Amino acid sequence: MNRYVKTVLLAGAAWSALSTFAMAQDATPQEGASALDDVVVTARRREESLKDVPVAVSSLGAERLEETGASDITALQQQTPNATVQVARGSNSTLISFIRGVGQQDPLWGFEPGVGLYVDDVYVARPQGAVLDIFDIQRIEVLRGPQGSLYGRNTIGGAIKYVTARLSDEPELTLKGAYGSYNQIDLLASGSIPLSDTFRIGGAIASYDRDGYGTNLNTGADVYDKDVLAGRLSLEWEPRQDMMVRLAYDRVEDNSNPRHGHREVAGVGPGAGVPASVYDTYAGIGDSNSVENQGLALTVQMDVNDHWTFKSISAYRDGDTDTVIDFDNTPAPTLDIPAVYSDDQFTQEFQFLFDYDRIQGVAGVFYLDGTASGAFDTIAGNLGIVIGTQGSVETQSYAAFTDINFDITDRLHLGLGARYTQDEKTGQVFRANYLGATRSPLLGGTARPTLGAARTNYTRSRSFDQFTPKVSLSYDFSDEITGYASFSQGFKSGGFDMRGDATSTPQTVDGYDPETVDSFELGLKGSMFDRRLFFSSAVFHNEYQDQQVTTQVPIVVGGVTTGIASFVDNVGSSTFTGAEFEAQLVVSDSLTANLALGYLDSQFDEFLRYNLATASFEDISSQVVLQNAPKYTGYFGVTWRGEMDGGELTVTPSVSYRDDYSQFEFPNPILDQDAYALVDLSVVWTDPTDRFTVGVYGKNLNNKEYRVGGYNFPGAAFNNSLIGYYGPPRTITASVQVKF
Repeated sequence: MNRYVKTVLLAGAAWSALSTFAMAQDATPQEGASALDDVVVTARRREESLKDVPVAVSSLGAERLEETGASDITALQQQTPNATVQVARGSNSTLISFIRGVGQQDPLWGFEPGVGLYVDDVYVARPQGAVLDIFDIQRIEVLRGPQGSLYGRNTIGGAIKYVTARLSDEPELTLKGAYGSYNQIDLLASGSIPLSDTFRIGGAIASYDRDGYGTNLNTGADVYDKDVLAGRLSLEWEPRQDMMVRLAYDRVEDNSNPRHGHREVAGVGPGAGVPASVYDTYAGIGDSNSVENQGLALTVQMDVNDHWTFKSISAYRDGDTDTVIDFDNTPAPTLDIPAVYSDDQFTQEFQFLFDYDRIQGVAGVFYLDGTASGAFDTIAGNLGIVIGTQGSVETQSYAAFTDINFDITDRLHLGLGARYTQDEKTGQVFRANYLGATRSPLLGGTARPTLGAARTNYTRSRSFDQFTPKVSLSYDFSDEITGYASFSQGFKSGGFDMRGDATSTPQTVDGYDPETVDSFELGLKGSMFDRRLFFSSAVFHNEYQDQQVTTQVPIVVGGVTTGIASFVDNVGSSTFTGAEFEAQLVVSDSLTANLALGYLDSQFDEFLRYNLATASFEDISSQVVLQNAPKYTGYFGVTWRGEMDGGELTVTPSVSYRDDYSQFEFPNPILDQDAYALVDLSVVWTDPTDRFTVGVYGKNLNNKEYRVGGYNFPGAAFNNSLIGYYGPPRTITASVQVKF
């Protein structure tokens, strides 16, 4: 452990001790100070003070995100304890997220995420196009731990809620431009206008362009570039004081080049060496990539009376991706993957919120009808074949839920939540080998018959249902300090392996079962020292059962590799124990410090792996680890505010730390990432009228090279392809914003 995390942990230990000292205090709020109970979140589907919610929640508002120069939601990884939020390997806009070691790294259609993503309470089922750029936003909430009772399936690790800003009653227009390293040019325009006392229209459009951090040394194209156009349009109507209707449309177009990786070890042949820059590649599959994602949502909220509120959320989303991934990163088609994805979803949710003297809560129903489909080729040049794969999963999901808070006394509160979910899935999978290392007929290649019989060709249906309860007990030790204990359960739906090879693993046609997490949590949050210190802390123990793990291994016949087999198994169980601490200390009127600490101890208790040679399962739990589960994570930053030329100058230096972690369940010293720290610095000046804002943002100022993903295909058949994907290098960006 390096000196950065040691310093942070010592500070965290000191602040934790101080919180114990303050539990008996009943402090008087400091005049003008921001307070934890001023932070409003919707973790329980209703607006509440962060201090009163018996859930581990990080809430980052628009001001905080601006101060730290956050450009997209991957910035959450630095400031949120025990969180992994990053761009998927080989992609520019596909999201990979883990919370407390629980998530899903495989973005292939048909696989469910382990962390739910919500945009204004609309569930985003697929990760493609989900690396949301931060604009026109009110706040982002990160709910840690399973959220099965209120948010349902696939929030087994937690949930990320992206909350956009409501339209103003006054005409507004904001223009923002930024220029930075690697010829970065960002342009943003947002605004709104009231057309009457009850009707408003507004929107935002943003363009993000940047040259690549590296170069494809084979084709000359940029690698790790950015070419994204995003927009949002909103209509808000309040026909009565007790009713609100909002129609919102959003669209993202990402035409960035594919994010080819870096060969970590040398192979054989031209372009199979190790490039000097970790952002360079010799990939030969091409440099064309396109992602389009859009959604339409209608929200209707109406106060039925003084106690009851009705809310309806109707939404439709769809997306299309046309991409290429070069697994070997050489000019030769040793292991090239062209792919197309397509998905659509319709969701409908009805909520009934109520608030009586000592009882508050929400009850509702949820419905999802979605289809995820696609096709990809595995072009294996050394084998002289292409493995063509095509499939789809149709899902219908039904759920009923409730969450109720009982004020047993003025200080003691009981929370009860429950959800029943039923999923009905139909999976269709086709997989076949074709002679010739070129695209298969599935992706527009030369028409030709399969090489032998199809290895997989089935259509199957399965139903999954789950009851997920939650219970919490919270106590207000004082007006400023609240503690809670909770038990919650979450589950991730079962499904079908879209890569499954039924010839090698016949059981793939049966699909795989859901996985569940039982979570036990204790928390303490509040303020002390005349509300100069605001903190939130939690300790937890998670028991993870029927864990879904994707494994891909070579198919070897007579000592010769003839293909690749994939299987998704419910491998067994694991346990997680950890702690989290977040704090804000108002040192003086001009200086504020922010701290976030995470500790996670994880291990497999059972890991059953299918052995192709013996056609049986073996427990290899002693050989594996949890992926994306660093033992320590930390963030420490200070913000200084002072006057300059009549305006306000804000300076925010910070350091974030991430301990060693493994990219996969099987440790690999070449691909796994050692502990590292990132140093950032933001300087923002706002004029006295709050009309002009100028900012300079430095990211990764220590220019640390760190991996965020990888591929592992060793052996001569795949030219020993061990590929790494890296986070951004040092960048400096200057921005100017004008409000009208």
